[in-house]
Amino acid sequence: MSRLYLIVFFFFSCSYSFSQAKLKQIVAFADEQYKKGDYYYALDYYKQALAIDSTNLELLWKYAETHRAYKDYVQAEKYYGIVYARDTDSKYPASILFYGLMQKQNGNYSRAFETFKLAKRKFEEDKEQYSYKKANQEVEACAWVIKNYSDTISPLKHLPLTVNSYDAEFGHTVRDNKLIFSSLRSDSIKEKNQEVYTKTYKTRLYSSDISNNEYTQNKQIKDLFIQKMSTGNGTFSLDGKRFYFSLCQDESYNYKCKIMVANYDNGKWSKIDSLKGDININSSNNTMPFVAKLNNEEVLFFTSDREGTKGGLDIWYAKIEKDNQFGEITNAGLVNSIDNELTPWYDTLQKRLYFSSSWHYGYGGHDVFYSNYNGKKFATPVNAGLPINSQANDQYFFKHNDTAYISSNRIGSYYAKNPTCCSDIFASYPPKKIEVKKEIVETKIEPEIENVPEKIIETENQKRIKERLPVTIYFRNDEPDASSYSTTTKQNYINTYKLYTERYIVYKTEVVKGLTPEVAAQKQADLDLFFKNNVDKGAADLLYLTNLIKEELKNGSVVTLTIKGFASPVAKTDYNVNLTKRRISSLTNYFSEYNDGELKDYIKGNASTGGKLLFAIAPFGEYTADQKTSDNVRDQSNSVYSKEAGIERKIQIENVSFDKGEKPFPIESLNPVFTAGEVKKGDKITGTFKIDNISTENIELELENSDTAVQANFNSTNVAPKSSAIVTFVVETQSMSGLSKNSFKVKVKGFQDSIEFFITSEVK
Repeated sequence: MSRLYLIVFFFFSCSYSFSQAKLKQIVAFADEQYKKGDYYYALDYYKQALAIDSTNLELLWKYAETHRAYKDYVQAEKYYGIVYARDTDSKYPASILFYGLMQKQNGNYSRAFETFKLAKRKFEEDKEQYSYKKANQEVEACAWVIKNYSDTISPLKHLPLTVNSYDAEFGHTVRDNKLIFSSLRSDSIKEKNQEVYTKTYKTRLYSSDISNNEYTQNKQIKDLFIQKMSTGNGTFSLDGKRFYFSLCQDESYNYKCKIMVANYDNGKWSKIDSLKGDININSSNNTMPFVAKLNNEEVLFFTSDREGTKGGLDIWYAKIEKDNQFGEITNAGLVNSIDNELTPWYDTLQKRLYFSSSWHYGYGGHDVFYSNYNGKKFATPVNAGLPINSQANDQYFFKHNDTAYISSNRIGSYYAKNPTCCSDIFASYPPKKIEVKKEIVETKIEPEIENVPEKIIETENQKRIKERLPVTIYFRNDEPDASSYSTTTKQNYINTYKLYTERYIVYKTEVVKGLTPEVAAQKQADLDLFFKNNVDKGAADLLYLTNLIKEELKNGSVVTLTIKGFASPVAKTDYNVNLTKRRISSLTNYFSEYNDGELKDYIKGNASTGGKLLFAIAPFGEYTADQKTSDNVRDQSNSVYSKEAGIERKIQIENVSFDKGEKPFPIESLNPVFTAGEVKKGDKITGTFKIDNISTENIELELENSDTAVQANFNSTNVAPKSSAIVTFVVETQSMSGLSKNSFKVKVKGFQDSIEFFITSEVK
């Protein structure tokens, strides 16, 4: 054997030994963080370990398990799938079951259905084991979901940051116009975008005053603060004089709880004591109390894993007697399963027990169910339906007057790193009638500029900006802020883009449902090109354009962006108009937050350079969408996940105009879009637009109209300074059908710019 070979062999042997020693050290540290419940920290170290040994099946299993614990369902699905595919010796038999559960929580119901069928066959040799029973239940549950799923547009309001945070919140009750809730947060973390799990993280009780559906900044209930312990799950006695809550020890983020009671008087809590009798058995976990009237008696519902429980946590109840004493403790029967049943809430008027479960037929991890009470026992549970439930974990359902509250980690919750990491509180208000025929744009906008006046000589920077137009950016279905009629959002476009691309694998999977292999391959190829050439390119173009605009603003220019918004036709037309406004709002948020607020002064108009950034907006909703695109909510492979649907969910920076000391365009309009809604074929659409002369000189208006269906007239073409003109229009619908858009332009004599006015309708 040559000396050179020995040297090389020795070198690689030492390197391998060093790598293995380092790997063991990293994995041991990651395991320690996992046991502590610090899943984000554990993921970081497992990732480092995988960089050393990416084929280690045990390490891949731990990585999948940690992603599931961290509630990152997308990544958990990916890595459970890898483990299942590579585990030829069945070292991790549960991988297929968790793979299916993660597919379900990502909304991949058809794929989950097939995975659970495989799992059922895998475990059928022992039909008494949990794995077989769970797989069998989930096969039936997925079949139920596929049959009953619909894209219901019933808005749930995401409560504001005065209640919710970037950590986790859980709603409990409303009393004296105060929302009582608990939150898992660290007193030491002050920055809103930090998501850190440490020993200082505890669940505490908070309150937020409610006035006219507005929630004030929350305050911790200091009277119920207990050092080194977590508190939550609050409920009042029927007379409002006692307050029951959970007091929990944190055992590596696995809570061990007992139920406490405090006196309540005039907004103050006092005399905290443990419950008497057999409620708090030392050997069991007893938590989530709720007090209600059952058979004309005051009863305490709670969850417990005590002896007699079917599995996990069951719901139990007992009559409340005098002096903190309780009667016989009873299991709620059919409500309970071999999985967990949580967060009981009883509706006395409907005689209906609401609760959450991970067992009964549901859309996600934990769904809300209800069970009717006949005076003696509770009936078979019924799913509370969409949108109360989602593909995530939905818990802590309760009502106050006409408002229902739910705590959920569904997409749309506030988060710092993982979109489904943490629960927020949502509310469902009674539906309001929506006026269809109205002018919908509420934000004062600047005029749309079509051409740069000849007297303005374009700079090289301005030419580069013009060359990049239009910039088109794309959105995930019903985002931002799904199931909302709000016209604004707090989300930033770049965050929504990242979320969209993270969900790409879901779109690629769902778009091929029910298709032949040949058609499926083409659909996936089209989707690949769409994400590359449209979604990713749009985000890159926006970032490039922003840098060019920043330079223009630094040079003192007034820059106006003309933004038009569009939506796919899967939801209701009026809903889509508001959705389009939210998408435009996310783009303006992006500019406001760009590079830590670098452009804020330009947007506010107080930059020292004199530069100013303005937005001219036109939200069209689905009125300009390709009417061949599917709007069938049951055909989501086409109406939601296809390239054809995706290409309609966009907003577009159509034009950028510049003004630097030259004579500005003298008119503007508050509402350049008129939404007529549904009209009968042959009816006339009539309305008006207001045009303001914002200059200090008299002007003369001119009409430019190539749309033969529209007739428009001014009440006066000559408009004095700081005065207004009214333009009246009539649209003939005889030759129109379906979603329609008509328009005309108003110019000013002596200027090349114009404002374009739009009339949108659905002719039936």
